[in-house]
Amino acid sequence: MDASIVIISLPAIFRGIGLDPLAPGNIGYLLWMILGYLLVSAVLVVVLGRLGDMFGRVRIYNLGFLIFACASVALSLDPFHAGAGAMWLILWRIVQAFGGSMLTANSAAILTDAFPARQRGMALGINQITALAGQFLGLLAGGLLAAVDWRAVFWVSVPISITGTVWSYLSLRETATGRPGRVDWLGNITFATGAGILLAAITYGIQPYGGSATGWGNPWVLSGLTGGAVLLLLFCHVEKRVAEPMFNLALFKVRAFAAGNLAALLTAIARGGLQFMLIIWLQGIWLPLHGYDFEDTPLWAGIFMLPLTLGFLLAGPLSGYLSDRFGARLFSTLGLALVACSFLGLLALPVDFDYGLFAALLLLNGLGQGMFSSPNTSSIMGSVPPEYRGVASGMRSTFQNSGTALSVGVFFSLMVSGLASSLPGTLSSGLQAHGVPAAAAEHAASLPPVSTLFAAFLGNNPIEHLLTSQGALDHVSATQRAALTGHTFFPQLVSGPFHHGLTIVFSVAAGMAVVSAVASALRGGHRAAHDNAGPQRPSAATEDHDTSESSHNTPS
Repeated sequence: MDASIVIISLPAIFRGIGLDPLAPGNIGYLLWMILGYLLVSAVLVVVLGRLGDMFGRVRIYNLGFLIFACASVALSLDPFHAGAGAMWLILWRIVQAFGGSMLTANSAAILTDAFPARQRGMALGINQITALAGQFLGLLAGGLLAAVDWRAVFWVSVPISITGTVWSYLSLRETATGRPGRVDWLGNITFATGAGILLAAITYGIQPYGGSATGWGNPWVLSGLTGGAVLLLLFCHVEKRVAEPMFNLALFKVRAFAAGNLAALLTAIARGGLQFMLIIWLQGIWLPLHGYDFEDTPLWAGIFMLPLTLGFLLAGPLSGYLSDRFGARLFSTLGLALVACSFLGLLALPVDFDYGLFAALLLLNGLGQGMFSSPNTSSIMGSVPPEYRGVASGMRSTFQNSGTALSVGVFFSLMVSGLASSLPGTLSSGLQAHGVPAAAAEHAASLPPVSTLFAAFLGNNPIEHLLTSQGALDHVSATQRAALTGHTFFPQLVSGPFHHGLTIVFSVAAGMAVVSAVASALRGGHRAAHDNAGPQRPSAATEDHDTSESSHNTPS
């Protein structure tokens, strides 16, 4: 929930610290407020899962709750304004993400240790679905709390994290024996640095560079992409040669583990793209067209997206329970097929859609993702030996968190490319048709498409923002001023270019869902449930991996 609560609250947060999020120099603050948490989570979960294997999963989990609580308190006490206030929030979000990573890296492993194979899918399903549902409930909570006070967005984490800290220290007991070992420092450094540089380069690739709508031609971005990829290749080379690697590449010889993580990565990218595109669609276009004030759209966007969360909550635990009996492959593959169908349905909708059909497609998407996530998590975690569950949990979280971070770069770039081809001309002609002087209209049309995209994402009216700052509204009549700054001018103007970009985004997302379904179907067949007694064999005889390979692919 905390990973997404800030996304919908950004307008109130930036107003609270006195920072204009649409000023070109402040786009970096905006992106890092969104992505800082995701980047840290993607980079650190494997390391922290490995430490859980070595020193105790409950110990690392409890320490993570304590760090998370301290960071939540610090976030709610931001003493600065403008850029300094934004940096305070970004840095403490990074600390908060460090504590959160200690939780997510070990929670699935703790549950896998605690539950027998016949109940593991249900247990992991509840855990996974509440986490995914929390991402969307965070959008609703952020909208509600931001309307009260921007600090309330961070206050809500304080009592929960403090209670969780006390509760975890009092109630959790270590059920797995810590496995003595050495920390793979070279692997840790190359992975963290490579993944961090790569994801940061993707983040800056979204921002305009020179006369280009995106920054993919920026030498620093190209250097970051190349350098990050080289470091990750070096990391793979290192991991094959160290005695105790942090990222056990041998686990990928287990078909269920490899196929499940590939499907999880692609699904996370598609899910992240869906989340951001729905926010932009609702806040920037649909809600204003239906009479909602721009200031109120963050809250209502969260409310209108509730069918997606409902689908998660309905399908997740049930599919986890059924997968314990019938295997993960059927439910996860069918779920991804439903996700692909929902993307195609969204692709066919007009920009100003009928909400009943839109809600039905969101519910279908949520049901599909719920059907996939629980069995897939159970399959991944049950396919590895018990002593590797911490690192496997971290690897699974890395793929999922990396997919969410990558989705921002992938889908924002696709959307910006779609907008760049048609938005400037549409914006200039539309403004001039309402009496705006040609020079002011051309200046507004030259605004980078990413700024217009963020305006819609933040629920702001960029037309009023731009024309007021230039004084252009003083040169039009009162009727024209009311039309330009009203609910419908910007949404109607941007709807055509936006739909062009949306077509690209949902087509790619549907393709990713189809590839994920194929990967899920290739995980292997189901075997009867029982728990393995020996500590050196995979503990998930219930999981879906090919029986002819399972005896040969146990990592050593």
